[in-house]
Amino acid sequence: MSQAKTVVILGGGVGGLVAANRLRQHLPDSHRVVLIDREAQHLFQPSLLWLAVGQRQAERIQRPLARLERKGIDVVRAEIERLDPATRTVRAGGREFTGDAVIVSLGADLAPGTIPGLVEAGHNLYTLAGAAALRDALARFHGGRVVVLTAAPAYKCPAAPYEAAMLIDHALRRRGVRDRVQLDLYAAEPAPLGVAGPHVSAAVRAIVEQKGIRYHPEHQVAAVEPAPPTGRLAFANGARAEFDLLVYVPPHRAPAVVRQAGLAPDAGWVSVDRSTFATRFPDLFAIGDVTTVPLTMGKPLPKAGVFAAAQAEVVAANLVAEWVGEGGSPRRFDGHGQCFLETGDGRAGLGTGNFYAEPSPQVKLHGPSRWWHWGKVLFERRWLSRWF
Repeated sequence: MSQAKTVVILGGGVGGLVAANRLRQHLPDSHRVVLIDREAQHLFQPSLLWLAVGQRQAERIQRPLARLERKGIDVVRAEIERLDPATRTVRAGGREFTGDAVIVSLGADLAPGTIPGLVEAGHNLYTLAGAAALRDALARFHGGRVVVLTAAPAYKCPAAPYEAAMLIDHALRRRGVRDRVQLDLYAAEPAPLGVAGPHVSAAVRAIVEQKGIRYHPEHQVAAVEPAPPTGRLAFANGARAEFDLLVYVPPHRAPAVVRQAGLAPDAGWVSVDRSTFATRFPDLFAIGDVTTVPLTMGKPLPKAGVFAAAQAEVVAANLVAEWVGEGGSPRRFDGHGQCFLETGDGRAGLGTGNFYAEPSPQVKLHGPSRWWHWGKVLFERRWLSRWF
């Protein structure tokens, strides 16, 4: 029998949830699986888009992390205070945990406060509170200027702001007020989903603009003036824009505990082996949004839940193979992934392909249909039942 070991997983998001489940399924009971997260609930973040337009309730898209204890996973609800990557020691909630392996799956911290005025002026699309506040604001909105804004050129879930603009368009049409609304999307990036290639990017832009949504790429916001009744955006290129309702994707940064541990130098992200997600420290792995994986074409692998889940499967399988001799040859992440694109009207598209293809990712966009929308609905239901 293999010697009992402990794996400590930091973060109960997509990657941490998958890793904890897979390790508990395949490791002997004598091994310990510890999951640490400051939140009590796992939030299925893709559904925040539906919540923002009144198609979901908050309780429907969350599950208590404590349920994992029924599977034999030790769940610790605590703020992670310190990580020593050399000794694989974690301090959380005043306690210390040392792992034979540590998996860092802490995601990206949202930093709207780095843009003056942004927090006061708008609704954060990437938080539960922000999406709920946007839902209420849209219900009261009867006309004026709506702006969807990406406050930095790189962010997780690259399709989300484009989906949000189209879902808002649909919600306003459903209420019969769309003809009284000017809907603009100001993007810091030069094109939608640029890493997926020019054909996918052009197709997404066309779908957005066909709905009467005005698209303004390469507009890096510098400051926001939340002056009632009309707010104002100031961009680095000198442009200005006014709004009555602002929806934003905030800037991202690596969590403070990761930066303080020296894992994300120069205000960057955690560097990993792109196949195994090992870091430069023995038996310390990082997966998901907290990592950076440069691609040959010059852009990083997108930060997306589908990749975090796949990376978690690889890390978990390789730890099981090493510790108990299961699994045969080491698993390697191959860069394949897919992403739904909600377009409103009960329709969605699907982008799928190989992001590790050379010399650039090979991605295909399947056009909007009810089929893909219901595919995303089914994925939501299966996710929340499968892992809990």
